[in-house]
Amino acid sequence: MKPLEPWNAGRIPDQSGRVFVVTGASGGLGLATARALAERGGRVVLAVRDERRGREAAARIAAGLPDPGADDRLEVRRLDLADLDTVWTFADRLCADHPRLDVLVNNAGVLAPPRTLSPQGHELQFAVNHLGHFALTGLLLGALAAGRDPRVVTVSSLNHRKGRIHFDDLTGARDYAPMAFYDQSKLANALFGRELHLRLGAAGSPVRSLLAHPGYTATGLQTSGPTGLTRLLYGRLLRPLAQRPADGALPQLYAATEPAARGGEFIGPDGRGELRGAPTPVRLAPSAVDAEAGRRLWELSEELTGVRFGLAGVPA
Repeated sequence: MKPLEPWNAGRIPDQSGRVFVVTGASGGLGLATARALAERGGRVVLAVRDERRGREAAARIAAGLPDPGADDRLEVRRLDLADLDTVWTFADRLCADHPRLDVLVNNAGVLAPPRTLSPQGHELQFAVNHLGHFALTGLLLGALAAGRDPRVVTVSSLNHRKGRIHFDDLTGARDYAPMAFYDQSKLANALFGRELHLRLGAAGSPVRSLLAHPGYTATGLQTSGPTGLTRLLYGRLLRPLAQRPADGALPQLYAATEPAARGGEFIGPDGRGELRGAPTPVRLAPSAVDAEAGRRLWELSEELTGVRFGLAGVPA
């Protein structure tokens, strides 16, 4: 029997009638994800900080779709994950218009900016990459529970393996290093995705939580946030080695659409060092499956965002 070809976007099943929310969909991995889902018939909400760029992205996607009126399946909505007030507003309006959602892709992120605080006083990377997505997931969970094969896909990074949660200095007031706090936010993504999986299972929810990482992919993330040597290294010197966004998005597309994908899985590239390749289940770092850290981060995130999921606690 001829072996199956490596998983690619052509293997995505028909997504007609399904509603997807993709954060950070105006460029990079988010745009590639939104495009692939729309090409397979999905209705995609492009959740973006800059609505102008979001509308331009939607127009580019629609121009490549064969069916007339396909742009009606693309919605652009403003979401600034750094500001929890806009997360609440976005979620309220979205649920009013879409009482049923099928998949949330927590994709948006920032990388290694100078120390900056969010409107609520949180370190920017922790606010955008983790807290904003934590709050958004909790606020949309009811609509997701009404969906067909509902899933939450949280995008982490290889860097989660280098991270630690600075529980005693979350804002970096005492000792801020841009990449160390990026690594912290990506470990927070991993801890959250796994803890969400456990809590959804304990509560008997139909929603599944999966994690994904893109390997090393060339996006605007490496040039829009970092400064100095970090920007030079990731934005220029190593960029020729990176995958295209369409390839880097495959793990999160697999997690969002593949019927065989299971809750709790972490999907990444199958190549050497997980830097590139076809999507496959990969291992989380031991720090990402630390039960105490997962519970502590969850409880802290509820406190910092004011969002409570209403899920049963995870058995000890």
